[in-house]
Amino acid sequence: MAKKHLRVIDLFAGAGGFSLGLKQFGEKSSSISFQHVWANDFNKDAVATYNANFGNICVGGDINAVLNHQSHLIPKADLVIGGPPCQGFSLLNRNRTLDPRKQMWIPFMEIVKLSGACMFVMENVPELLASAEFMDIQEYAYELGFDLKSTKLLASDYGVPQARTRAFIFGSRLGKIGSEFPPLRTHYNPKAVDSIDWSRYIEHPKPWRTVKDAIGDLPEPVGTEIRGINGLEALHFGRMPTEMSLARYRAIPGEGMNRFDLLRNAPELTPECWKRKKSGGTDLFGRLWWDRPSVTIRTEFFKPEKGRYLHPSQHRPITHREAARIQTFPDDFIFKGTKTEVARQIGNAVAVALAEHVAASIAKHFTLFKLQKKINKDVKHSIQAIG
Repeated sequence: MAKKHLRVIDLFAGAGGFSLGLKQFGEKSSSISFQHVWANDFNKDAVATYNANFGNICVGGDINAVLNHQSHLIPKADLVIGGPPCQGFSLLNRNRTLDPRKQMWIPFMEIVKLSGACMFVMENVPELLASAEFMDIQEYAYELGFDLKSTKLLASDYGVPQARTRAFIFGSRLGKIGSEFPPLRTHYNPKAVDSIDWSRYIEHPKPWRTVKDAIGDLPEPVGTEIRGINGLEALHFGRMPTEMSLARYRAIPGEGMNRFDLLRNAPELTPECWKRKKSGGTDLFGRLWWDRPSVTIRTEFFKPEKGRYLHPSQHRPITHREAARIQTFPDDFIFKGTKTEVARQIGNAVAVALAEHVAASIAKHFTLFKLQKKINKDVKHSIQAIG
């Protein structure tokens, strides 16, 4: 049977983590591949990164401006994927109610409509599924003839060494979405085996991948700048911490320690604002554990004051390369832009290995529909022959 190539549009594409997951699945599959035909992102460095890895198909600029003035650029597609800006829904955003970024699902769905896509997958923070906007998305999708299924997926359950939970909305006009989505889990929490519902897993799942699995083989970082365009050394650089920062790192030497341990071990090194803050932010100035998945990699993972981003044993925050590996980007993936921009691309990306499993669900759904269509056609022909 000839391999079917599904045409894909990637919106709010960023570096292309979602696209890469689809591409990797297609390279392994004997029946389905994904052909990326168009993409869009507002950030010019993200566009440059996407085009460096997938060909010159990502168009930069405001998606609403594209719809208003260049809608003729949008090609026909079978599938639209993407993650509209999630900051509007995030619990970290104190102005969630009026945030205009909560409405970016509208141009997403407009491009689904214009492209004639029969499937779409929207990715976002888990809070989306409890929002009024989710109800609007459902209503709009139903009007276009889509069946919908939504779920929250923990990246650790799919081979990503990171405890990152994301919401996925799968829409199809091919037919009802069944057990093919969400994908069966491939990895399990080894500390919770007695309470696991194994029916949600593949036949022989593996234990969660850990920080050590992801970065344990890396040497100490060299320099403080990006070197080259790809490869291990390109992003495996350090920072220039102050003496105060170094002293703080040394005051919390053990895996899993954080700002509360700093206060106990070295109160003189603890910022006054942390002393007054008795709750919340427990991961600030926290060290990762070697034998666990990482916490969620965000866009400022290189700043220990922003979260649990200290290396498990070395006195430094994790590097861009380490963060990219935790997001399951391969070392040969090309990133474009400044250190800050590359960090933003890494933190905002869909974890590649998770995207690959979502791709498997999409492919399975498409195959099941085509198989059913063939069965119905064969039955019809048989009835006609008998008649």
